[in-house]
Amino acid sequence: MQSDKHMSYEAALKRAAALCSNQEQCSSHIREKLNNWKLTSYDADKIIDLLIKEKFLDDARYATFYVHDKFRFNGWGKIKLRMMLSQKEIPIAIIEEALNQIDPDLYKQTCTRLISEKSASLKESNQFKRKGKLYRFAAQRGFESDLIHQILSYL
Repeated sequence: MQSDKHMSYEAALKRAAALCSNQEQCSSHIREKLNNWKLTSYDADKIIDLLIKEKFLDDARYATFYVHDKFRFNGWGKIKLRMMLSQKEIPIAIIEEALNQIDPDLYKQTCTRLISEKSASLKESNQFKRKGKLYRFAAQRGFESDLIHQILSYL
């Protein structure tokens, strides 16, 4: 359906439910879709409330899956994960709950592995410049400064 056409309440509900069934969604993404489909804010609120009530939509579940997948497959740290979920308008309490599910030992191992892999690919011989590059690399991935410094002190 084109975004310049008005979609009926029933069609929008069916389409939003299908989206949520196929892949975990957050409420802000569904609200954006509903706005694109030219639904009134009243109808959009009704649809979102119904999707939450029927367990199609759950921001806490979304945040948990998002954190798990982006940490595991993309190697993102907590800072980046927090920022990305905040952009999706996930409440901070839900974000923190999802981040707390990351195993601290696995988190440190992942950061260490990423830094080691990056270190092996660097041609820089100056240790100061090398550590600077490794620090920036890990920081861009969203890992905390104190953890990065701790790992770099062993290299």
